Amino acid sequence: MTRARAGDGDAFRELTEPHRRELQVHCYRMLGSFQDAEDVLQDTLLAAWQGLGGFEGRASMRTWLYRIATNRCLNALRSASRRPARAWDNPAVEPPEPTRLGEVVWLEPYPDTLFSGAGSAPPPGPEARYEQTEAMSLAFVIALQVLPPRQRAALIARDVLGWPASETASALGTSVAAANSALQRARATMQSHLPPRRAEWSAHEPSAQERALLEQFIDAHERLDAEAAIALAAQDLRITMPPHPASFDGAEVIRSLMADAAAMGDWRVLPVAANRMPAAAGYLRRPGDTLFRAFKLDVMRMQAGLIAEVTVFNAELFPAFGLPPTL
Repeated sequence: MTRARAGDGDAFRELTEPHRRELQVHCYRMLGSFQDAEDVLQDTLLAAWQGLGGFEGRASMRTWLYRIATNRCLNALRSASRRPARAWDNPAVEPPEPTRLGEVVWLEPYPDTLFSGAGSAPPPGPEARYEQTEAMSLAFVIALQVLPPRQRAALIARDVLGWPASETASALGTSVAAANSALQRARATMQSHLPPRRAEWSAHEPSAQERALLEQFIDAHERLDAEAAIALAAQDLRITMPPHPASFDGAEVIRSLMADAAAMGDWRVLPVAANRMPAAAGYLRRPGDTLFRAFKLDVMRMQAGLIAEVTVFNAELFPAFGLPPTL
């Protein structure tokens, strides 16, 4: 600490590096965007470096960094200059009519390999209601984005990190009563947006059964076999494509989407994992091209041996997953 305060950058990195990945995960939960989380993490570390002289040691370095990160996230959520979502713009695809329109939420996937790097973080406090992996599921992150920013921060601090009410209030710069009020409203909203049976949506390491189901999905996708893909899906399958609010429901929608995929060219698909869920990275080789190029990422929620939900993302985050741009 003495060396860092004297301007030693290496000493500062020694102090902050053990917390870097968990801070990025925290920012991701707050913002729902991997790229925005990385930007805010850099802003947090810069603010900590510049403000190190004011760190009095009343709280731990980890808690101090979390307070800075939380407030930087709140600033980002208030800002009109957030990076706009990249539109899902593909004129070659004519998707079916959506079944329904949901809430427009900013959402990007988070690579499992990076979340595993946060595993050395101290366990959450005794007041935590959710496991760390559970709070990385897409269902949880999507529900968080529905909350107003300060309610979101209060819920993450109390129910994910397990902070006491006094510490949460201090981080948010408000009274304990106001922090508790925000938390109660947030809990009620989350309850209405999360799937009803937690055991069925809680995130975990993909099981052997889920990995086998993913391989069958990949095989059906590469062969463009709609019937085989439909056989792997629940009848009430739901497909979404953030940032679009459209939702496509029912296994039969696969038939139309697979026809679109076949018209576009040939496919190669690689197994990956995102948000503690099985995922498939799709590469497309268009007619006349010699390379398969990064195209989309399908993140899957599996239930009772079937694919219950697919969230389809653009390929812009392939580098974060360690995936090459072409095959």
